Amino acid sequence: MSDTCFENRELSWLRFNERVLEEAEDARVPLCERLSFLSIFQSNLDEFFMVRIGSLHDQMLLDHEARDNKTNMTSAEQIDACTLRIRELCRRRDKAYLGLMESLREQGITLVDFHSISKDSEQYLGQLFRSNFLPVLSTFTIGKKQSFPFLNNKEIYAVAVLTTKTGKEKERIGIVPCNASTFPRLIEVPERKGCYMLAEELILHYLPDLFPNYRIVGKTLARITRNADIDADSIYDEDLNYRDHMVEVIKRRRRLCPVRMELSRQIDAGIVARLCDQLQLDVDRVYEYDTPLDVSFFSEIRDDLRTHAELFYAPRHPQESPDLSPTRPVMDQVEEHDVLLHYPYQSIRPFLRMLSEAAVDPTVVSIRMTLYRLARDSKVVEALVEAAENGKQVDVLVELKARFDEENNIGWSRRLEQAGCHVIYGIEHLKVHSKLCLITRKTESGTSFITQIGTGNYNEKTSRLYTDLSLLTANQEIGKDAYAVFQALLRGETVDHMQTLLVAPHCLQNRLIDLIDGEILVAKNGGEGKIRLKINSLSDRVLMDKLIEASQAGVKIDMIIRGICCLRAGVPGYTENIRIMSVVGRFLEHSRIYAFGTGDRARYYIASADWMTRNTVRRVEVATPIEVDAVKQRLADILDTMWNDNESARDQQPDGKYIRRMPGTDTAYNCQNRFYDEAYRMAGKSL
Repeated sequence: MSDTCFENRELSWLRFNERVLEEAEDARVPLCERLSFLSIFQSNLDEFFMVRIGSLHDQMLLDHEARDNKTNMTSAEQIDACTLRIRELCRRRDKAYLGLMESLREQGITLVDFHSISKDSEQYLGQLFRSNFLPVLSTFTIGKKQSFPFLNNKEIYAVAVLTTKTGKEKERIGIVPCNASTFPRLIEVPERKGCYMLAEELILHYLPDLFPNYRIVGKTLARITRNADIDADSIYDEDLNYRDHMVEVIKRRRRLCPVRMELSRQIDAGIVARLCDQLQLDVDRVYEYDTPLDVSFFSEIRDDLRTHAELFYAPRHPQESPDLSPTRPVMDQVEEHDVLLHYPYQSIRPFLRMLSEAAVDPTVVSIRMTLYRLARDSKVVEALVEAAENGKQVDVLVELKARFDEENNIGWSRRLEQAGCHVIYGIEHLKVHSKLCLITRKTESGTSFITQIGTGNYNEKTSRLYTDLSLLTANQEIGKDAYAVFQALLRGETVDHMQTLLVAPHCLQNRLIDLIDGEILVAKNGGEGKIRLKINSLSDRVLMDKLIEASQAGVKIDMIIRGICCLRAGVPGYTENIRIMSVVGRFLEHSRIYAFGTGDRARYYIASADWMTRNTVRRVEVATPIEVDAVKQRLADILDTMWNDNESARDQQPDGKYIRRMPGTDTAYNCQNRFYDEAYRMAGKSL
């Protein structure tokens, strides 16, 4: 297999984050939305260091010769390549930031430093610092008798290079935490309305007040990013129950080793080396910027400008599905016909209403659900609690290993248990990532199932921000398979065979290979072999090899992949029949659709799984077939609409780069706007 067919996973992810940055750079995007995209770029990059660079760092320590199975790069080579690419992207980020600040000035919002304010303002800030900041700030001086303080992940610290006033002693390092919760990040400056200074810049300026016995010969702001890649199962303590064990895992993660240090100003290289030595960090992992180390304050600026509608996307609200009447129980309607909800264009409310109905319906004997990420104020949990309090059997798998949502899920698991729900915490060495809900009814006619299978989390907040699909069905074959999945989970096992559903880790990758083989056979027999996919990421080498084989056999393959894509399209002799595009826009594309074949033989699935090895063989994932022609047509229309996008779409090139489609003034076609237009039309409303 030619190496030119493959892209390194980490470098491919950085290409995705570059597409996010492009939205912040794009003058066609409303100003306040561009602020959001720059914040997303930064938070994405933080997580990349915490998880992916952290993982590579661990691999490098364990096995220096371990290599990526797609590009044959060692862990060290991948880190070096990522570092080089990140520095390029951050230079673009800094330029974009300066452009955004210039645009904000035109809206009356300015961020100032002490070089650009009046003496009166400086006097006001000095009084503010001494009255509100000085009493609550902590200071650390690093010397022979003072140990280096622990620096929290992603917090900002003022760093001072100190000498005694006589100058006879070796330079010391002073450190001041700037993230005290007792003062705001944006400090109003009485220069004019809309004038602000960042709290850390105020603290940095008044460092002499914090270290009165020293002379300050250098200063900077610093921010540490720590490794967050911790294997919860590998450190399992059998003396703790699993929930208490996960509490301990969270505590340990907060203290993992640093993988990056960011500085706001250049300081003496010797001081940087001393900081790195204390942090056990390679000096090559230090990044210096001319822009703020954290732009989360953009959210406050957006709030200030909320009355300027032209600076935001036009408001759109999820609509009710035309397939459901608001005057009849949802469960009764689902028993008559399948319903597909398309978030955020359609509301999650019908599903929540169905869950609430099940909680009080006397024919419902049990509700079973898998929960991965939940809203802070979860209506789903409320319904499950009500069901348990009404005497229903409620079995809930709460995945405590949902990265960065562990604390939230631990809290919800306690609430569910207190209400009488039966809560389990997944399977050893496997995450349960499936989005599955099974309602069991018992009537005079017998036992029946209503099943919900989705592509996204049961989270009311993200259902308004992420595009996802949710199938509500009374198909009894699907219900029986869902029941078998839950029975296995309750035993701490996985299923080995399914009649209808595709279920990882044992019944997904192999079934997908069978489906691809079916299209290869059609193409070899002179027919039209066709595969269409919409997924978030593609990195499973087994599936990629099979897609290359299909392309070589003449199967036409179109893939809409938002993020990581380790396969390159259009490589002569290998992927000539593959086209790959990515859509990055107002809403985060999160739904997964698999489509095989054309015409009457076309088979459609929606799924929780991307085509990554972690999803196909290392997690519990569920894909469901779509059996109803009208729902199949909706999925076909979704794929067609997205493929026709020429505003948010980028086409992948044979070298792995992406080129943005640029419409003419009269031909702009934005798939996400089209979906919302259609949702309003179907709901009988005017935009």
